[in-house]
Amino acid sequence: MSEARTELTLGPNPFNWSPERWRDFYFRIADEAPVATVYLGETVCSKRAPLFEEHYEAVAERLRGAGKTVVHSTLGETASQVDRRLVNDVCQRVGDLVEANDVSAIWHLRGRPHCIGPLINVYNEETLRFLAARGARNVCLPAELPFAAVSVLCGTAAAEGVTIELQVFGRQSLALSARCYHARAHDRTKDTCRFVCEENADGLPLTTLDGQPFLVVNGIQTLSYEYLNLAQEVPALKTAGVSRYRLSPHSCDMVEVASTFRDLLDGEIAPSEALSRLQTLELGTPFANGFLHGQPGYRWTTIKNLI
Repeated sequence: MSEARTELTLGPNPFNWSPERWRDFYFRIADEAPVATVYLGETVCSKRAPLFEEHYEAVAERLRGAGKTVVHSTLGETASQVDRRLVNDVCQRVGDLVEANDVSAIWHLRGRPHCIGPLINVYNEETLRFLAARGARNVCLPAELPFAAVSVLCGTAAAEGVTIELQVFGRQSLALSARCYHARAHDRTKDTCRFVCEENADGLPLTTLDGQPFLVVNGIQTLSYEYLNLAQEVPALKTAGVSRYRLSPHSCDMVEVASTFRDLLDGEIAPSEALSRLQTLELGTPFANGFLHGQPGYRWTTIKNLI
């Protein structure tokens, strides 16, 4: 398969930052980060969405003014009428692309060009064809897929006129729950959480009984403790047909992350140099790439067994 033209994207921010911090983060992304597309929207908890309303349009306009495409992302789970209303409101945006992260959004978007987010399980060719027939034009695959599956889906996507996107940096989303673990950890309920998740900019780390870091909770979402880093796999992914490479926002220097991956995608630096630059971020947590190699997701695997 011929090498795909590459685009660097920034996924929706999964964390609950203060509104001013959220706004300033995206202003800097607009001004400095070499990303072509930015996904905006609340994907984890509908209670957070109103916090950012006063800054949302200003952020979107700043991004568009910098030449970036803005895509609006929906919730990843709809469990209440409030959730359903938020999904409906996002899907009703006229003239803008929407990324569906729950199948309820697909009903609203049917027949209209849209994107499919990684919180919808696209595991096989028939699912991809089904979504393409209803208007999907870009699919961001779930992080847990191995390279062989990614490669097969790239072939199917090319035949359907769909682009394939894959997360290459950031904590990996593993599950969504009806209950809020973040609130429970502070002896609160989901309805009386008082937005305690704001206290953890990159999620709340969990440990095993013997004190080993294990997972991270972010409201109702469970994330990997490790940061996904597919820098060394980029050449193989380009050859397979992945054309869009997603970074997930975190509190580290995301402009540096974006610049590193852009240089890597452009062939300006080798994967080894990209890894060295990313290691200087001093995240305090290890990198992982196990899922793409057919291994447990927390593992770090060399690329010799990828293809």
